[in-house]
Amino acid sequence: MEHMKRSERLVIMTRVLTESPNVVHNLSEFCEMFDVAKSTVSEDIDLISGAVSLSGKGRVDTISGAAGGVMYRSFYTRDDACRILSDIALVLSMPGRLLPGGFLYTSDVASDPKYTRVMGEIVAQKYFDKLPDFVLTMETKGIPFALMTAQALNVPLVVARRDSRAYEGSAVKINYLSGAKSEKLDTMAISRRAVKAGQKALIVDDFAKGGGTLKGMCEMMTECQIEVIGVEVMIKTLEPKEKLCENVWALLELRGTDRLSGSCDVAVDENYMPA
Repeated sequence: MEHMKRSERLVIMTRVLTESPNVVHNLSEFCEMFDVAKSTVSEDIDLISGAVSLSGKGRVDTISGAAGGVMYRSFYTRDDACRILSDIALVLSMPGRLLPGGFLYTSDVASDPKYTRVMGEIVAQKYFDKLPDFVLTMETKGIPFALMTAQALNVPLVVARRDSRAYEGSAVKINYLSGAKSEKLDTMAISRRAVKAGQKALIVDDFAKGGGTLKGMCEMMTECQIEVIGVEVMIKTLEPKEKLCENVWALLELRGTDRLSGSCDVAVDENYMPA
């Protein structure tokens, strides 16, 4: 690469780091890319680290040792995360979102990168040090949120389906109860090629009411001999209080509904917020 000004070099290095989060880049990689000394790269990294910290949305960490380097990770303070999630809760609490049957309309928020990216990054920062091998979700509405979480962790996304697909090869199938008070059995399938015994999974979905689907995914992981290191959802209901799946963490809570105005009371789950 031809010689560049420092400002140009900083822009490219920042893009490389932020587009591959949770990946260690050796300083020699940048030395070869820009044909500069390691001391120059170190100075550039210090400048980038300071600017990223000021943005309040990420962190650049330096890893020492022979296998060390530099790595970007998304990072939100408790106040910033709470402010952002409060804005999302306000959108979901607007009149007209309550659907017939008492369902909350979330599809627009659950598929908008502006919302799902930041929610995925907030979830991901809890699991950087737990080193999940993949993020698991259930088709279909939870996919965007789970994908953004997987991107922030830089791990694959695995999607459990209601039935197996021929193009995914052989599959593991289980039956599960779809809700806390339901006796209805549903089917869940996952491709055998997508996972391996001994891995660690982070389960991420859009909504939790009874917790049946989440429990089904946990049981699927047990069947595949995979450890579940966390269960995260975008929204959970307060009732029923006891979910079929234990230890479910939610960014937001659905606290009540108003059928007359068609609105819902959605709020930040303050027990979730990182310190």
